[in-house]
Amino acid sequence: MWLARLLTQAGAEVDVVMTRAAREFVGAITFEAVTGRPVHTEIFGPGHALDHIRLAREAKVIVVAPATADFVGRAAHGLADDLLTACLLAAQSKVLLVPAMNDRMWSHAQTKRNVAQARSLGYEVLEPADGPLAVGEGSGPGRMPEPEEIMSHIGRILEGDSILAGKKIVVTAGATREPIDPVRFISNHSSGKMGIAIARAAWRRGADVTLIAGHVDIPLPSEIRTMQVETVQAMSHSVADILPTADVLIMAAAPADFRPAKEAQQKIKKLRGKAAPKIELEQTEDILKSTISKRKKKSLIVGFALETTDGIRNAREKLKTKDLDLVVLNDATEPGAGFGVDTNRVTVIGRNGKEDKLDLMSKTDLAEILLDRVEAELNGR
Repeated sequence: MWLARLLTQAGAEVDVVMTRAAREFVGAITFEAVTGRPVHTEIFGPGHALDHIRLAREAKVIVVAPATADFVGRAAHGLADDLLTACLLAAQSKVLLVPAMNDRMWSHAQTKRNVAQARSLGYEVLEPADGPLAVGEGSGPGRMPEPEEIMSHIGRILEGDSILAGKKIVVTAGATREPIDPVRFISNHSSGKMGIAIARAAWRRGADVTLIAGHVDIPLPSEIRTMQVETVQAMSHSVADILPTADVLIMAAAPADFRPAKEAQQKIKKLRGKAAPKIELEQTEDILKSTISKRKKKSLIVGFALETTDGIRNAREKLKTKDLDLVVLNDATEPGAGFGVDTNRVTVIGRNGKEDKLDLMSKTDLAEILLDRVEAELNGR
């Protein structure tokens, strides 16, 4: 139901086809209320003779979620004993199966053969999520992925004609943490929302995305290859390792500018009557600057600059000294922009010096606009 709601909210016209088993779990009227469209349940009967043909013809993508072990088997073998399987046989659109079942059923040899057969027919079959199963069944692979992940896969199917399809894109996100002692660190308020939104949007456009994430406040996308790091040094090494093959680097993370010159091996204690200890700081690596000699020829490099004063001047300086193609300026003093919020207001500056000041918008919408700009830059090369 949540998936149908998300798709409807995103502007899709959603036709729900319910199997007999599905109707035992939830009423058809619930889906009708969510989608605003009639629910389809019957393959036979007056007025329904050609429903499977019409529904299959009109669909841009057919999503079966959840797909039980029984349904995967029937779909893999071309059965058409109900409306949904008949739709699959009549379909020319992409088909996405989202399995959900007990972990032992998922690992059974017959299920594996059925999944392989379904994939050989051109159906896309998601791997089930790992987590708690039914009461008393413990934990393991078999859970249906979260609706947001399924949405990403649907988006990737629908947006596969982008110029980014097949491009290797590296996105960094979140904050680094530079240890002071075993329990304290220097960091910032970055939530990682902007970088994750960009990574997801690039993946939906068909890109081969690697997300290098520091500390983030939201779940990491399971559909995207992700490398988790703690410090600036670790992030720098991860970027350097993958950069030589990357077509695009989008540095949306907020690496710390400073770290303690020496990490204490024990917790620094507060002693009564004693002055607070002094912590000597040193500058961390400049990740973007260090990439200049390692970049793939004709790769595109995008940096972010969060400023509180002299934003345009500082962003232009960053664009020049770090040899960027685009710099995205965040003014942290503007309401609704910067760290820890779901919205952003930025100015995008290119090599040609042109400034595009964008209105306040969600980070999800901004990710799409930034990738449109990346596509335009790549098209000009």
